[in-house]
Amino acid sequence: MTEPPPKRPRAPRKPPAKPAGYAASLAGKFLVAMPGIADPRFERAVILLCAHDAEQAMGIVVNRQRAGIDLGDVLSQLGIRAKPAIAPRSVLEGGPVAIDRGFLLHTADYDAEDATRPVAPGIGLTTAREALEVINSPARPVDFTLALGYAGWGPGQLEGELAHNVWLVAEPSQDIVFGRKHDGKWAAAIKSLGFDPGQITPDGGMA
Repeated sequence: MTEPPPKRPRAPRKPPAKPAGYAASLAGKFLVAMPGIADPRFERAVILLCAHDAEQAMGIVVNRQRAGIDLGDVLSQLGIRAKPAIAPRSVLEGGPVAIDRGFLLHTADYDAEDATRPVAPGIGLTTAREALEVINSPARPVDFTLALGYAGWGPGQLEGELAHNVWLVAEPSQDIVFGRKHDGKWAAAIKSLGFDPGQITPDGGMA
């Protein structure tokens, strides 16, 4: 009686293929708008990308102030009387999606457990109402900024924009995220890449 042939080991299962055009996650990076971007809502925008996978991307614009409202106004709408030290702070125009929803970017010394997402070295993102109560107390994080709204992309959309030189990708900086002088943040992000902002051209090249 002959013995049955030995079984061949199974080949390791390959991971599912990612959608065409998908790049490695850029979560935690800055997206810096190139001059001449087609969407005027993102002209000279600096976005901290908070999430990025094959299905979607989400980020917060960190250099655009929402007009006509400050932090004291937002807290007042929630029934919280803002302390004088923080009431005059500007509120960011975080993006065109969910424009009335608050997103608190803060230093990593504050953590609301399940409600806080680490997004970059030393920077977290929290959406819980409790975080707004904390920033109005002595227990608030070392630094923070509140944004209303966010920028969002569907599957493959951000990858397509990157392929067409719509954005530069830069390392994040707490000075830019939490800085109060929003007008200079775009140029600072460009300079962090070693470029002169005045030499960047709309086609993605140098003048």
